[in-house]
Amino acid sequence: MCGINGIAYSTRSGRQVDEKRLIAMRDILHHRGPDGGGVYVDGNIGLGHRRLSIVDVAHGAQPMFNGDCTCSIVYNGEVYNHADYRENLIARGYKFQNRSDTETILHLYEAHGRDCVEYLRGMFAFAIWDKRKQELFIARDRFGVKPLYYVHDSDGNLFFASEIKALLTSGAVKPEINFNALPDQFANHGTSGDETLYRGVKRLMPGHTMVWKDGKIDIREFWDLSFEPKHEVRSDAEYIDEWRELFRQSVELRLMADVPLGMFLSGGIDSSAIAAMMSTMVTEPIKTFSVAFNEREANELEYARLVAKKFGTDHHEITITPEQFFEALPNLVWHEDEPIGFIASVPLYFVSKLAQQHVKVVLTGEGADETMAGYGRYAKALKLLSYGEKYESVTPGFLRDAVRGGVATLPASMSRKLGRTFLSRESDIENLFFDNFSVFSKSMQKELFARETRERIENKDPYFLQNVLLDKCDAEDVLDKLLYADTKTYLHELLMKQDQMSMAASIESRVPFLDHKLVEFTARMPREMKLRGGTTKWILREAMKGILPTEILDRPKMGFPVPIGGWFRGEFKHIVDEYVLGSRAMGRGIFDAGFVKKLVAEHNAGANHDERLWSLVNFEIWQRRCIDGEAK
Repeated sequence: MCGINGIAYSTRSGRQVDEKRLIAMRDILHHRGPDGGGVYVDGNIGLGHRRLSIVDVAHGAQPMFNGDCTCSIVYNGEVYNHADYRENLIARGYKFQNRSDTETILHLYEAHGRDCVEYLRGMFAFAIWDKRKQELFIARDRFGVKPLYYVHDSDGNLFFASEIKALLTSGAVKPEINFNALPDQFANHGTSGDETLYRGVKRLMPGHTMVWKDGKIDIREFWDLSFEPKHEVRSDAEYIDEWRELFRQSVELRLMADVPLGMFLSGGIDSSAIAAMMSTMVTEPIKTFSVAFNEREANELEYARLVAKKFGTDHHEITITPEQFFEALPNLVWHEDEPIGFIASVPLYFVSKLAQQHVKVVLTGEGADETMAGYGRYAKALKLLSYGEKYESVTPGFLRDAVRGGVATLPASMSRKLGRTFLSRESDIENLFFDNFSVFSKSMQKELFARETRERIENKDPYFLQNVLLDKCDAEDVLDKLLYADTKTYLHELLMKQDQMSMAASIESRVPFLDHKLVEFTARMPREMKLRGGTTKWILREAMKGILPTEILDRPKMGFPVPIGGWFRGEFKHIVDEYVLGSRAMGRGIFDAGFVKKLVAEHNAGANHDERLWSLVNFEIWQRRCIDGEAK
């Protein structure tokens, strides 16, 4: 795992790369690669690299060059099947100087050009300067496990980096709010498409490549997830056996390392399944790491201990206090470069710091929920959509309008519950899935943003990309369409949380559930293999029967519980008073003061506005750290 950055000046700009600027960009990413750093400057082109040594520790320094130094690469990630191509590449005349996957990518590029990404199984973001073609080739892995941000200015100059802070350090852009990203940010935990919260800063989307040539960029998609056609008919047992074997292969591939390796163990079925597979592949006890809070409702350590005992792991735990949680928050917002969308990011950082004392690589369970329908909202949405279609087919429009109006007059608690159903919403995916499970719904955003803010937002639809994805998806089943949209949006934000919080602690995280061969197989399975009755992730549970304890197989999904709501009402109410109601936050004029005060009052009275207040607190901290430039 590493940090990469680069500058490419167009002929039109007439500029040459300043090595000091390139190094400043690189070294703001020191946490991503504390083991070493390198730069390469070729006139108007510059590449930078920070290294966290994982594979071929002695010989993998970057930038790395081909035999005649006509191609150079900076790379972040791990390609697990790189050794499969060495023999063929050697037969074709390519000479290897080391054992690293970096050199294999470079030779695959020489052999196949832009199509080299088709051969790569793993996670990656890399840039190759091809001196012969005078082209800069940039690629990002299929799911976006590794980040890549860029600025392409009006002169055609390109700046890129693993984190946005490096782009700000380069001076390519000023830290200014991208108001058009606000609806997306406040509905969906973060920005979903290529837009970021910074004006002028974009991300290369997962599964895409970019070629820069003298100021012009060409971006293409090289991979997409397909749900059709479905597999030929198989028995349940055949599906389970084949899925389990693909999962086993995925875990085994991700044990590739020349340094100590462990895993995050929550006690949920996803991480427990990884532990079960790993235990059959290693001779030493697996090093496992868990995190919790003292509050009973936010402590799953008993389940993690159960799994650790079952598989004889070398288990480590950390329990964090709310004081530690809030003390770390501003620095973690700086690491993430944007407001922290998921509350669980903070404990993830603490368990990463714990792991960093023992290992350099961890395996984690991200991706299982979005590929196998692990969230309860999928089953709820499917029921609501089904009932809603029947309701609309037999109920005249004027009567539906009357019912909708009547719901609004009911007591607040009942109105809130019915307001999430087809009685109050149109029966379509946007209303009953995206908007129903958002942080701030479309209707709430009309009240949340001040009039001046709304006027600055060009596209006020927070689900624009999600609707584009629904149209693009080849799935015939509604559940598959929901999974596709979440894989492209919600999952991406989770992966950025995983990357940035683990890299803040200088460790690499790997995600076995997102091996693309495993996901492709899963996508083309019928619905009942993923969601059967009320059972989520059905095939994973069946594949782990007889392997995992029944207490793990049968327990409901908890996510990662953080008791933020109680903290905001109680001892840490001052956090909300400062970052939401404070004069500095209110003085920015971005949010409607009356609505925000009402939101806080409702929360203090017992309403559940945990995530909404969290998003507002983080947005203000982000503005102070990343826009205003405060040190802490």
